[in-house]
Amino acid sequence: MNKQVKLIDLGEKDYKDTWDYQEQLFQSILDVKVRNRREGTEEPTENYFLFVEHPHVYTLGKSGHIENLLLNEEQLKAKGATFYRINRGGDITYHGPGQIVGYPIIDLENFFTDIHKYLRLLEETMILVLNDYGIEAGRSEGETGVWLGIGTPFPRKICAMGVRASRWVTMHGFALNVNSDLGYFDNIIPCGIKGKGVTSLNVELGVDYVDEDEVREKIIKYFSELFEAQVLE
Repeated sequence: MNKQVKLIDLGEKDYKDTWDYQEQLFQSILDVKVRNRREGTEEPTENYFLFVEHPHVYTLGKSGHIENLLLNEEQLKAKGATFYRINRGGDITYHGPGQIVGYPIIDLENFFTDIHKYLRLLEETMILVLNDYGIEAGRSEGETGVWLGIGTPFPRKICAMGVRASRWVTMHGFALNVNSDLGYFDNIIPCGIKGKGVTSLNVELGVDYVDEDEVREKIIKYFSELFEAQVLE
């Protein structure tokens, strides 16, 4: 089993270009697994972890509802935003500047074969990161992602998640609001969930800006610990 994970920081990159790159890495892992099964070989599979920041974009998961996007095509253009239907789970979400997006493209057979455990460990990674900033975060029953204020009159989501997996290979991932312009969330019903808000780390801390490099370092630290992985830059 290969527990090494190659870290790739794409900086700011268009959503569709990043999606195509994800698919390329995803398929390269699947090709090795298929070849191993066909030829009886044991070639190790690679694991990747992409960091990226997208320009303003709304994405709708395969089980999502278009009614949760509250903008038409002209309004999207006026906002400087794009829209894509994609092949992850979940409903609609927003990506944009000030948000740390992570796409682990890993072969879970190198770690464990349990999609639910995978999602829970991604959530736990974010919960531990937020705890380092003195923020108590948790899960909302039946709703993937990381939340603040669960059980209060003001529950709010700070990290959205949506993944795809095939033959235990994952793609897509999480979006943590760090210095996000929350106004863009007003144009959707986030994740199709009504009556709950969205927040960002800088808002919760009452500051203008949070060091995103520091947050990324914490994400990798806890991801490495929870997945017992060696992340290589």
